[in-house]
Amino acid sequence: MSVVGVLPRDTLQQIQEAMRKDQSLREHVVFLLKGEGAHVGFEGTFKDMPASLQGNRPTGLPHSPWELLEHMRIAQGDILEFTRDPKHVSPAWPSGYWPASPEPTGSHAWGKSVSAFEAGLNAMVELVRDESTDLLAPLSQDAEKTVLREALLLADHNAYHLGQLVLVRRLLGAWAS
Repeated sequence: MSVVGVLPRDTLQQIQEAMRKDQSLREHVVFLLKGEGAHVGFEGTFKDMPASLQGNRPTGLPHSPWELLEHMRIAQGDILEFTRDPKHVSPAWPSGYWPASPEPTGSHAWGKSVSAFEAGLNAMVELVRDESTDLLAPLSQDAEKTVLREALLLADHNAYHLGQLVLVRRLLGAWAS
């Protein structure tokens, strides 16, 4: 039997409106996660970063492009796994969230880190897009947190550090305006 024949028309319309609002919320969160809109996105910020500058810290600033990339990858992975896995254990703060060296650990480290970051970001995007994910349900590991909160935290954290990286690249002469 169809729900349409069982529910009153106004109830059905309310359900349809709630579903439209849910989809709209998901689209807005994905938009933020992908870095679209008011700030530069991940791809544009990390694209064409000269290998010779990846480990350089501009005078007066505490982080190199490599340190920012790795911090973003590690923090994003932690946020994602915390959201998906109630038994996830976060790294020690702050040492577990930053690389040991300002320079990449090898010639392929930058590319591997970029790929891992993109994979983690795509995983969060898919989690948000998945209609079976209740964005507002309390997480079992922390009832004060939700998938929506963690997705917004991730978008905010990434936007903050992408802004830092733009500044670092400008000071290193590696940013085309």
